[in-house]
Amino acid sequence: MILGRQPALGIAELESLYGADKVRPVGSQAAWLSVDPCLVAFNRLGGTVKFCKILTTLDTTNWGEIEKFLIKVSPVQAATMPEGKMTLGLSAYDLKLTPARLNATGLSLKKAIRQDSGRSVRLVPNNDLALSSAQVYHNHLTDQRAWELIFVPDGSKTIIAQTVRVQDINAYTRRDRQRPKRDSKVGMLPPKLAQTIVNLATGPLAAEQLSSICDIPADAPVQIPQLNQTILDPFCGTGVVLQEALLMGYQAYGSDLEPRMIDYSQHNLDWLTSIYNLEARSYNLETADATNHHWQSPIDFIAAETYLGRPFTTQPDREILEQTVTECNLIIKKFLRNLAPQVPAGTRLCLAVPAWNVTPISGQSSQKSEIGNRKSNFRHLPLIDQISDMGYNQVRFEHVRDDQLLYHREDQIVARQLLVLTKQ
Repeated sequence: MILGRQPALGIAELESLYGADKVRPVGSQAAWLSVDPCLVAFNRLGGTVKFCKILTTLDTTNWGEIEKFLIKVSPVQAATMPEGKMTLGLSAYDLKLTPARLNATGLSLKKAIRQDSGRSVRLVPNNDLALSSAQVYHNHLTDQRAWELIFVPDGSKTIIAQTVRVQDINAYTRRDRQRPKRDSKVGMLPPKLAQTIVNLATGPLAAEQLSSICDIPADAPVQIPQLNQTILDPFCGTGVVLQEALLMGYQAYGSDLEPRMIDYSQHNLDWLTSIYNLEARSYNLETADATNHHWQSPIDFIAAETYLGRPFTTQPDREILEQTVTECNLIIKKFLRNLAPQVPAGTRLCLAVPAWNVTPISGQSSQKSEIGNRKSNFRHLPLIDQISDMGYNQVRFEHVRDDQLLYHREDQIVARQLLVLTKQ
């Protein structure tokens, strides 16, 4: 599995759905998932961009030796493909080489295949060491007459794999930008992140989900047969989390303080139901204050992006920051206390709460977190240290630290920290 821009979120998502014992991180951008490929619910994975099958493992990380192996075996393998022009792409992760060298290898493979079989080959050029999901998708590199070969070092060895599925960027764009109601003032939750939030909230896939995955065509939309389980989003906004929950087969239940947001969610879910033929899906919406509302039972999981406060575009001064932290902390704390007596013990939640990327201010606590190779200082909600006092336990992941569960872009001050909890 090749992970997305923030690999830790993808690792946590896989661990949540399949268990820590089935996941092994490989390098900085990949993971080995030890399950039957038939059981991989790829279309619901927001944090995984490529699903690959392992072809072989070489006892070297030297690119010259890898290239010699490829030139030897590629013509033989290409001869087994359906007739017609072939498309070839190469992606390397964590290996010591340049895009120019990778392109040179691609040209050598193209020449070897043509000389051996007479087959015409189109090479997708590399501007970077790895082709993006958009390049793989638009160049149809998962088709029968195409390869995207993946190279990932694993200690002193190199895994060579082939991409068999890639994220459908057109489907994500459609669900993000073509919805009838959008509002940048309340934040723009990406559908991929919404998927990850739902997957962290639900935990391990149920037996009926696993048994049905194999029956879904590879090009099917993001959905599985309907489940008798309800996901609540108490801060539903324009309904992004709810739409992703519906497409995974769950029943969706949303509430929001603003009547306008409920109206937007209704329009968006009606639109989604129409274009994905989800007439049988169940969803319920109501205007409600999450700090004091009593939701209808049953509620199986809670998945939400909570109140994030002011959308800062520049570093706030101390007073404004403290006001914002206090406001967000109070609202989310009241919500958690209100929810606790309404759900049974063991109920699982994933909440995207705010964290602020700021320069440490004297007298304030901050926490250094790694995002890629960059260390940043984040101001976190005080309530995180009081989770157990409010009746919840924080879920810990074996392969990912708590401080890595941050969704953040370089130019953003407000990050989303993903809290995964269970009711005590």
